[in-house]
Amino acid sequence: MPLEGPARIVSELTSRGYNAEREAVTRIAAAENPEALLERVVEELPADALVVRTDHVDSALERTGPVGGGDDDAGDGSDDRVGATASGGATTGRDDGAGGGSGEGDDHDAGARSHPSVSTGTEAPTAGESSDRSPVETEGSGNGAGRSVDPDLRSLEIDGDMTGESTGTGAYEDFVAVFRDRLERLGSSLRSRINHRPATAIQSMPGGSEVGMVGLVNDVRSTASGHWLIELEDATGTFPWLVMKDREYVDLVDELLRDEVLAMEGTLSDDAGIAFVDSMHFPDVPRTHQPSTADRHVQAALISDVHVGSEEFMADAWSRFADWLSTAEAQHVEYLLIAGDMVEGVGIYPDQDEELEIVDIYEQYEAFNEYLKEVPGDVEIVMIPGNHDAVRLAEPQPGFDEDLREIMSAHDARIVSNPSTVTLEGVSVLLYHGVSLDEVIAELPEEKASYDEPHKAMYQLLKKRHVAPQFGGHTRLAPEEKDYLVIDEVPDIFHTGHVHKLGFGKYHNVLAINSGCWQAQTDFQKSVNIDPDSGYAPIVDLDTLDVTVQKFS
Repeated sequence: MPLEGPARIVSELTSRGYNAEREAVTRIAAAENPEALLERVVEELPADALVVRTDHVDSALERTGPVGGGDDDAGDGSDDRVGATASGGATTGRDDGAGGGSGEGDDHDAGARSHPSVSTGTEAPTAGESSDRSPVETEGSGNGAGRSVDPDLRSLEIDGDMTGESTGTGAYEDFVAVFRDRLERLGSSLRSRINHRPATAIQSMPGGSEVGMVGLVNDVRSTASGHWLIELEDATGTFPWLVMKDREYVDLVDELLRDEVLAMEGTLSDDAGIAFVDSMHFPDVPRTHQPSTADRHVQAALISDVHVGSEEFMADAWSRFADWLSTAEAQHVEYLLIAGDMVEGVGIYPDQDEELEIVDIYEQYEAFNEYLKEVPGDVEIVMIPGNHDAVRLAEPQPGFDEDLREIMSAHDARIVSNPSTVTLEGVSVLLYHGVSLDEVIAELPEEKASYDEPHKAMYQLLKKRHVAPQFGGHTRLAPEEKDYLVIDEVPDIFHTGHVHKLGFGKYHNVLAINSGCWQAQTDFQKSVNIDPDSGYAPIVDLDTLDVTVQKFS
């Protein structure tokens, strides 16, 4: 097949077991006869090369001059290096019977995380063992296993990327604007469910009237009698609502966070100074939600929290993962989504410098880029930043600046803001790093949100239709002209990281996945009792939304 463009060149190189630098692919594509030049480059590559670099292309051109259409010296492609990046004995197999806890069933405990359900197949070497990245000749290994890179089959769209769109100055007006935008967008659907009245209108109604209001939760406190007083605020003012302790929905009060949008219905007291709550409504995901699926069998790997630069970064596990992507078992994995914390960063927590293998932040990203090159070149990659990355801490976080984008240039990875929505062949994936999960887990009862089952905390964010509703807590939020953290459209998949725990399940048919990490337990994590789930890669079938977890640690 003629090598008419970079995509075909990448496909040809990966079918022989090579990755390639972007500039190397560009130079091959610009040649008079790209096919002949590619054959010449491959023929002259060092025996231990895994990545086609720009200097390899330049060397091939310098030795023989420009490659013309009739140059027979380019070689016949007999150097078949299929499987050159496969690591013998290091891959993990998929156990279709295990299913990985895809979350069929109800929306609370569906697919709850448990390590026995993780598909491990052949046990991978432990993180301390060598991954042996020398070429092997195992049948079926390598990138020639049939992964399609036909651009006509693939579809990747980005929505909600606010990189370059930040307008917030920190002025009071910015804070007012973002909360008004939140209330308007989330309140619009709630107002259609109840007989909504503004706070000032309710204040002027007679006692005993039936009332309804949509507002932001301004305050939640208990009374001396054990009841709950909730103050709602809208653009006109505030009004108090009383939840009686003996009502069946009183347990919903435990789920409330300040600043989330809520609707309440009830009856005014005789003096009209307070309303007794009869019902409570969240923006929520409709129970009738039906997710979209891909038209063909194609998979996406969802990972997060790589933490290159840490002494505890699991380089061997990462290399086993990259090798596995080059096997026949992973031939349908065409997308890789990384939900933040590519590097360990600097100055993130106390005494972090004592746990760093790489102390310079730019060198951390350079090292990450080298690890990224181990991933087969025909895998589409999308990345968002996290709280350890070199971007602002306040959310939403714009994508990286041009200097860091240039450093992380392998594969032409798409780098977008945190959060963003990525649509893969019709399947929408909401990517959010997940700092607000700490706040949800701290505020809510353990049975509703915990580190051991992080997907349940994600259910709460879906229910509130906002990835970080509470302002002024642990999560730093930046005021903008609009609230980029609102979940306007219900995603098919919700993917987070940050808490370093593996968990997944379905909430109203939305697949929620927290993908663990690639960092072993640090001294700091040990001091705060965090036991990470390291070296796991959830693999999602985009045509069914089933999940299989591959283990590489």
